[in-house]
Amino acid sequence: MKQELTTLCYIEQNNHYLMMHRVKKENDINKDKWIGIGGHFETGESPEECLIREVREETGLALDSYKARGIVTFLYGDIVEYMHLFTATLPGEEKEKTTNLPECDEGELVWIPKEEVTNLPIWEGDKIFFRLLNEDAPFFFLKLVYDDEGNLVSHSLG
Repeated sequence: MKQELTTLCYIEQNNHYLMMHRVKKENDINKDKWIGIGGHFETGESPEECLIREVREETGLALDSYKARGIVTFLYGDIVEYMHLFTATLPGEEKEKTTNLPECDEGELVWIPKEEVTNLPIWEGDKIFFRLLNEDAPFFFLKLVYDDEGNLVSHSLG
C-alpha cells in the first residue's frame, strides 16, 4: 500500500469556506469533487509548514491563524492517506485579497456558504468531519474506508 501524508484546510470567512472544485488535474483521486486547500508533505516538513506552503501555493494567501482539528485516515484502493485537518481564518491584510484569488492549476477556488458545503459533490466521509467542525468538536481521529468505486464502507471516530 502507498502511504501519503497530507494537509487539508478549510479557510473560513463570513460564514463561508474556501473550497476547491477539482477539475483541472488528470488522474486526480479527487476529480470533480469539492475539497479544501492542501496537499502532500515535502521531505522534512511539519504539518504546519506543509499547510502554510500549500495554502500560499494554491491561493496566494498567507495564513497566520489556524487550528489543528483532527487527523483523518483515508483508505481507498491501495492508498492510505494520513490527512492533517485544519481550519483557518485570514489576517486583515489577507482578507482584501479574497475577492481576487489567483488561478489555481488544480481546480477552481470558490467561497461556499458553510450550510451548502455538504450539498456539493464531496467524499461521503467528509460529511462526518464537516459535522464535527460545525459542532466545534475537540481534536479528533477519524478513519474512513472506501471501496474501489469510492463508496464509504466504514468509518470510526476516536
